[in-house]
Amino acid sequence: MTRDKEMEERLQKIMEFLTKFADSSGYSPSIREIGDEINVKSTSLVDFYLDKLEERGDILREKHISRSIRVLKPANRITQAVEQAVSAINEVFSIPILGRIVAGSPIPVPESSLRYFDSESSVSIARGMLPSREKVDDLFALEVQGDSMIDAMVNDGDLVIMKRTEVAENGDMVAVWLPDVNETTLKYFYKEGDRYRLQPANPTMNPIYIDKKREVQIKGKVVMVIRQVAPVAA
Repeated sequence: MTRDKEMEERLQKIMEFLTKFADSSGYSPSIREIGDEINVKSTSLVDFYLDKLEERGDILREKHISRSIRVLKPANRITQAVEQAVSAINEVFSIPILGRIVAGSPIPVPESSLRYFDSESSVSIARGMLPSREKVDDLFALEVQGDSMIDAMVNDGDLVIMKRTEVAENGDMVAVWLPDVNETTLKYFYKEGDRYRLQPANPTMNPIYIDKKREVQIKGKVVMVIRQVAPVAA
């Protein structure tokens, strides 16, 4: 058990004890009584836990007044909040698969590239697997073709989950479109003086340099990779 989980369980147990004790007695337990309940002999450690609960807004107390703890959020409400948070993490979303992206030399986008996927093609992902800051509505998936990003653990046939964006920072793995030649590729992106560098993650391949006078469009940034595991032969 991790320290964070252990502390969270103790905080939950304290809240349950505070709620039950106040309901039956009409006042709060002492520091020592709380320690006995959670099997902690150190009163300073119990005080530390109470400080954490007060910081979270679960309780209110006067430190220099005995039995002055007021429960602001009953334990059952905390349990409900935790259950709701877990439910949100486990919620499954469908992210649309929009087509293929080449991880290799930029190649012309075939007119039929998107027809491989119908309008209902998608991949299901639990909320907890996605970066917490990302909005699901901003995400889409592309199937990778090629092996220029294998050292970044992106292989041929994998799915990359992309965040819609038109800007990129140095080192971002992005989908790049070159409108003048209608070519697209998946690479690490770097700005270098008067040119852009599209860097593969494969030691056998060279970077691609593009003069800044040419139009370069960022179509999305990779936020997650879904590996496609080949079935084991019988």
